[in-house]
Amino acid sequence: MLKRKSIKTRGKLSFTRYFQEFKAGDSVAVVKEHSIPFGYSHRMQGRTGKVLAKQGAAYKVEIRDLHKTKVYHIRPVHLRRISQ
Repeated sequence: MLKRKSIKTRGKLSFTRYFQEFKAGDSVAVVKEHSIPFGYSHRMQGRTGKVLAKQGAAYKVEIRDLHKTKVYHIRPVHLRRISQ
């Protein structure tokens, strides 16, 4: 797990990742952006789940954690679409 960004990308933010759109049912992975506060535990890094809906600027993501399904509200800059 990366704890910091590389020297060339420090302080920079990709606008395409910041403004990306997801639909309900899309599979996503949680990949935190180090230049923006994340707000969740470091255990969330690399977890995968499904997008349920958009709520405000964030997305409701359903993630299985220890045989339980939990719903998290995560901004799109910390999400990456995965294909299944």
